[in-house]
Amino acid sequence: MDPMTDTPPPPSLVSRWRDTGLGLAIYAPIALARVLPYRWRVPVMGWVTSRIIAPIAGYDRRVRENLDHVLPDLPEAEVKRLARAVADNAGRNMVELHSTPEFIARTRDISLEGPGLAAIRAARAEGRPVIFVTGHFGNFHAARVALVAQGFDMGIFYRPMANAFYNRRYTQCMEMLSTPMFQQGRGGMRQMVQHLRSGGVLAILTDLNALDGVPLSFFGKPALSSLATAELALKFDAPLVPVWAIRNPDGLSFRVIVEEPIRATDAVTMTQEVNDRLEAQVRQNMDQWFWIHRRWKNGTGPLADRAAKQLERQQGRDQP
Repeated sequence: MDPMTDTPPPPSLVSRWRDTGLGLAIYAPIALARVLPYRWRVPVMGWVTSRIIAPIAGYDRRVRENLDHVLPDLPEAEVKRLARAVADNAGRNMVELHSTPEFIARTRDISLEGPGLAAIRAARAEGRPVIFVTGHFGNFHAARVALVAQGFDMGIFYRPMANAFYNRRYTQCMEMLSTPMFQQGRGGMRQMVQHLRSGGVLAILTDLNALDGVPLSFFGKPALSSLATAELALKFDAPLVPVWAIRNPDGLSFRVIVEEPIRATDAVTMTQEVNDRLEAQVRQNMDQWFWIHRRWKNGTGPLADRAAKQLERQQGRDQP
């Protein structure tokens, strides 16, 4: 990719064929599941993902590796249960997103709950921007739909899928849930800043391994965490509000919880609080977080060391 643009070079014909073939393989189980009624489609896709796709793709192994890294004393029976349940939730999320009309119909009337409701309604009444922060937990899209239905016209900052064939279908479904959408990159960042400057509402998922982040604690282990979300909240005087959509025991419905805004202090303290709030939710619903992500991949090592030193120098310059 040209470092001065967000546009990659055009792929070769062979690469396009390969991309299409892989995309078809990714999308095929979703397309097959969609022939079923919604109430069966979602659990069936969860079953297929946890029993077939996850073992083949090695996702269950990655769940085990992450759990061993941060919770080494977890009983083997619980590790085995989580390896299956995490993949089941991931499969449900996938088919829910690609069942957009039915998913919207089931989630738009969710009653919001939690201590942060007054703060977000006050900010909206004042025309101030709001930044919702969350993670790959439960199904965030349920919160997105419910908040849009409550008048929070939500933009979302997203990372495109690596497979171009599947990404086209993914972004089409995402756009049906809410717009505008800001793609990761300098162009998307500029659009997102303008959206916030005009008093817009934004949602960002912050629980990925952030190569431009700093090592902060998550489940007691260092994980590279982006400070950008907290920096935007400080710059635009926007409440930074954790929101969670937790899957109910029936496997199809959700609770949407809006927490108190993170207290405006500095970007590092606020980002650590985001990590802590997410960890608290995950510990209560261990099977609903996406343990498949390599969240701690660069938490230690040269990248983390360099980021920590840069942060230390910056904090030293900021001292009066």
